[in-house]
Amino acid sequence: MWQPSASIDTLKQRASMLAQVRAFFTERGVWEVETPILSQAGVSDVHLRTFETTFVGPRYAHGLPLFLHTSPEYAMKRLVTAGSGAIFQICKVFRNEEASSRHNPEFTMLEWYRPGFDAFALMAELEALIIDLLKCGKAEYLSYQTAFNMHLGVCPLTADVATLKRLASDKGYADIAEIEDDKDTLLQLLFCMEVETQIGQEVPCFVYDFPASQAALARVNPEDTRVASRFELYFRGLELANGFDELTDATEQKARFERDNAQRQAMDLPSVDIDTRFIAALEAGMPDCAGVAVGLDRVMMLAFNKPTIADVLSFDVTRA
Repeated sequence: MWQPSASIDTLKQRASMLAQVRAFFTERGVWEVETPILSQAGVSDVHLRTFETTFVGPRYAHGLPLFLHTSPEYAMKRLVTAGSGAIFQICKVFRNEEASSRHNPEFTMLEWYRPGFDAFALMAELEALIIDLLKCGKAEYLSYQTAFNMHLGVCPLTADVATLKRLASDKGYADIAEIEDDKDTLLQLLFCMEVETQIGQEVPCFVYDFPASQAALARVNPEDTRVASRFELYFRGLELANGFDELTDATEQKARFERDNAQRQAMDLPSVDIDTRFIAALEAGMPDCAGVAVGLDRVMMLAFNKPTIADVLSFDVTRA
């Protein structure tokens, strides 16, 4: 299979959309940056698997472990701390996970940071971009609590594990419910399978104020500490974006990374060294800002009416 995954016409459409995205940010005074794809630190999130390699060369005769980034987030926040102002990046990111109709282990991410914005200001800007790219209607906005209650009849913030296990069993996931005692895992299962499939069918849908335990890099809402200022964007069955009011407290961020590693140990996963340069940037004083990551390949699937991610990639993993 030497031929590309996508047609040449689709790849030309892809090039046009990338130019359109860049023009969108140029008009708004957001400048494009590049950060390293290889990092000396991985990510502690228990749900992410990184690709690893080793550099051997001058000063590193015994080898320097390096990780292909899952997101440019930490490096971009270091630039914001250094005084960059509003910045965006379009880059390849890598996750050692499944390959499916919606997933490729190497994919294209659009990420940007807006000092002085909160999550709602950033959602409005993302909405404008999505309307520009997809020619769709204005987005719907729902809190996580509202969306969950609307489609499952349960408050996710107050429901206990036993209630969620019963609900999961009733919805046909008894095999998972019987062995799973982690509340967040049950919430994520139910939200993914029963809520995401219902929202954002006619117009894009923002879901905001996720449970604080599901937002390792976001500020906790001071008015309701059960939730954090995290949002996601869904449209026609696809999760398109994940964003935050960014956490700027270095001590709290380090503590969250340490909790991740404790959870990794409990799950028999290897611990991950904390990114000390990122923590040092937070200690230096990252300004208040909001940031968001968008899966551009999925946006292109919708824009070009393609059923699989391979249909918008020059060569997916099966042809790489």
